[in-house]
Amino acid sequence: MIKVHLSKIMGEKKLKISDVAELTGLHRNGITRLYKEETDGIKFETLEKLCTSLDCEIGELLEIIKDSK
Repeated sequence: MIKVHLSKIMGEKKLKISDVAELTGLHRNGITRLYKEETDGIKFETLEKLCTSLDCEIGELLEIIKDSK
């Protein structure tokens, strides 16, 4: 499973979804789905815009959580 840490990063930087949309040029709906971890994929272009605008690395934004089977 992949965990998206967008909400954590936004909280640390005190940013709202509208702020991130303005910074990145991405649509609010897509940001909201990532924020709520309700997405099943993400484009490289979106990752690049988020990481560049939020001054973070991909590894800070995404994390692989191993299933405990």
